[in-house]
Amino acid sequence: MREWLKKKRLDTGLTQKEIAKLVGISRSTYAMIENGERNPSVSVAKRIADALKFDWTIFFDDKCHVLCTKDCPA
Repeated sequence: MREWLKKKRLDTGLTQKEIAKLVGISRSTYAMIENGERNPSVSVAKRIADALKFDWTIFFDDKCHVLCTKDCPA
C-alpha cells in the first residue's frame, strides 16, 4: 500500500475517480497504483505527481516504498 500516495490524494480532497480522470486513466488502474498492486509508467507517474504536487520519481525510489509509511514526502 502506498500510504503516502493516499495521504497526498486525501489532502487534496479528491477521490480516486477524480484523480484518475485528471490523469487520464481508469479509477481501477489508479486504485491498483495507490494500493501498490501496480507500478505506473513514467508518463502516468508524472501526471499523477503533477496533479498531486510531488516529485514523480518517488514512485521509483525503493527507500520511499520502505520508509514512507507514516509521513508523506514533500
